[in-house]
Amino acid sequence: MRNTALPVVDMSLLDGDADDLAEFRTRLLDATHRVGFFYLVGHGVSDDEIDRMFAVSRDFFALDDAAKRDVEMTKSPHFRGYTRFGGEYTQGQIDWREQIDVAAEYPPLDGDDDFLLLDGPNLWPAALPELKTAVVDWQERCRAIGLRLMREWACALGAPRDVFDSGFAQRPSTLLKLVKYPGRDSADKQGVGAHKDPGVLTLLMIEPGKEGLQVLRETWIDVPPMPQAFVVNIGELMEWATDGYLTATMHRVVSPPAGQTRLSIPFFFNPALTSSMAHLDLPDDLRSAARGVTDDPDNPISATFGENMLKARLRAHPDVARIHHPHLV
Repeated sequence: MRNTALPVVDMSLLDGDADDLAEFRTRLLDATHRVGFFYLVGHGVSDDEIDRMFAVSRDFFALDDAAKRDVEMTKSPHFRGYTRFGGEYTQGQIDWREQIDVAAEYPPLDGDDDFLLLDGPNLWPAALPELKTAVVDWQERCRAIGLRLMREWACALGAPRDVFDSGFAQRPSTLLKLVKYPGRDSADKQGVGAHKDPGVLTLLMIEPGKEGLQVLRETWIDVPPMPQAFVVNIGELMEWATDGYLTATMHRVVSPPAGQTRLSIPFFFNPALTSSMAHLDLPDDLRSAARGVTDDPDNPISATFGENMLKARLRAHPDVARIHHPHLV
């Protein structure tokens, strides 16, 4: 039998009594200290809302090429919009998927930091106006879940409940993707290559019945979708904030078999581009178990989220960088 075990954390415990709350925090901390990934149930997003998001995703990918190319990311200096099959890279290798990236929209900020270029408008397909309505609603629901999780992590780590709030109070830098993986007969099965997320946390909804996500523990383990559950993982900023007590874990997606497709909807909950992540003074028992931040000279982790995100975008979309920001290539 394959090893598919991830911890399960039930968010409905937060609506219970003091014992339920303590149990939730214990499970949350254990899952992200040991694994960095868990299934989140009891989150309050209804079956109908989940079905609606997958339906609008299918409608988007069913648009003709001209409609999708009309909102292609190469037209956006802010790294928003549609990416064709083979148009994104991880670890220098092509990821085989198509997707649309939709981020939080804010007016530009003045400043000298290159990462400020990431703020700006999205590209919405004129042929599918209902996409914007569905995506904005999903973003709001995921933002609320993300902030609630951040506050519970803070308490579980012995910090004030609001220690992370300032980074999300204004202009949180959220990002949502609708992703379609085609089936492939090729020996190269990289749907998305092995990586860690550069931010705080990811809420991922996977199409029912569709495998492909793998998480690196001692070996690669399969993470099949659990009905109506988010797969949650933490990013490098949470590892940085806790000196490695919480783990940002490598993960990848393997392409489905030929003749099949796979949809997923990741939502990345991150602080403002200009914000500096709080560095926690952990209690003694947690500090003694902190493993330190991963030391990778090719991928240094900054406390400023915008620096991490710009680095990730330039690597993933070199064509957009060459067109709009050649000075950064």
